[in-house]
Amino acid sequence: MADLVKICQKSDVSEDEPLAVNPADFPALAVYQVDGDYFVTDNLCTHGNALLTDGYQEEGVIECPFHGGAFNIKTGEPTAFPCQVPVKTYNVVVKGDDILIEKAINDS
Repeated sequence: MADLVKICQKSDVSEDEPLAVNPADFPALAVYQVDGDYFVTDNLCTHGNALLTDGYQEEGVIECPFHGGAFNIKTGEPTAFPCQVPVKTYNVVVKGDDILIEKAINDS
């Protein structure tokens, strides 16, 4: 069972330009628009201490600004070395112009 938490509006997110958000009780998050759909991941690269929103988004991939590693935005899976550990993804729900994510009850 999960609660929904509003993190931004659709109009805040541009195709190919991720948005940094910092909702209460979550780590820093990155919101992406890919082919008209919305996705959310943790904003911190799993390889180095870099914000993914400072990187380069192309289609469904976000490239870390530090070492050029990259992640699949939809799955969080690494797509380019040196990234090897997936970045956490969140289930997204769109209601009207609002982008919400699920917060599982057992999440800290």
